[in-house]
Amino acid sequence: MVQVDLITGFLGAGKTTFLRRYVRYLVQQGHKVCILENDFGAVNVDAMLVQEVLGPGCDVETISGGCDCDTHQRRMRTKLIAMAMRGFDRVVVEPSGIFDVDEFFDILRDDPLDRWYQLGSVIAIVDALLPETLSPQAEYLLASETMNAGCVLLSRAQLAAPAQCAAAAAHLERALEAAKSSRRFVPGEILAKDWVALTDADLAALAACGYRQASCEKLHFDQHAAFTSLCFLELHLTPQQLQAAAQRLFAAPECGQVLRVKGFAPAPAGGWLELNATAAGCTLAPIPQGQEVVIVIGEGLDKAAIEAKLKG
Repeated sequence: MVQVDLITGFLGAGKTTFLRRYVRYLVQQGHKVCILENDFGAVNVDAMLVQEVLGPGCDVETISGGCDCDTHQRRMRTKLIAMAMRGFDRVVVEPSGIFDVDEFFDILRDDPLDRWYQLGSVIAIVDALLPETLSPQAEYLLASETMNAGCVLLSRAQLAAPAQCAAAAAHLERALEAAKSSRRFVPGEILAKDWVALTDADLAALAACGYRQASCEKLHFDQHAAFTSLCFLELHLTPQQLQAAAQRLFAAPECGQVLRVKGFAPAPAGGWLELNATAAGCTLAPIPQGQEVVIVIGEGLDKAAIEAKLKG
């Protein structure tokens, strides 16, 4: 059977960055891997971010854009059926940061998928610089996307003091308690380590961490109404202008609650630079492929105000 690993985490936690490292490790171990990217935005930016790991041992399939639950389940089921015919022995699913994890489990239990796939590991990514206060909807998603994880991996741990890592772990526990989840994390299930220093032994442990059966009290809300994804094309911004524009968005309450900004800008020496920004920080990194697109994700977003800030 094909083993399916799920990498979960809230918007901007760093799922795609970890996925690139994780998939490279799996390919080096001789696995034939397919990545299934499920991006909330109409343009699947994350699919472009994994291009560097593609090759004879790795391919990618995508599901783009927000849609109703039934439509989304049909799309994911169709993709998994097609992927089962292509000889992969490992599938790594990176859903959007507002994904209902129960939906994923339901799909894998369906016939014929239950005869072809088995759930391997659920790895949850949580930002070590997690804001102290989130909306009730965001708190619920934080809990629901981590409660089944075999391991929680803190991102940006190298930028956080030990007290901040401890605060992120405590925040996660509060979110689980507020959601009336049966899950609690024990020592060893939360890993705080600079990802550059992750060893093959660390990655092997993550690949074998499994998952936990847990439940919580559902918070019923329209995720696609609460969280909005806005796409802006052909703004013709330099990397410095794009970085400055992202910083303006996080400091402008009239734009709404901006949670994440991602996109690309042409590099001065050729090629592309990838922008990944949250309120906790912003990075620009070289990327093999890109296009002039900026995706802004958040709550209660004002498109006109955001466009004005992006254009300076």
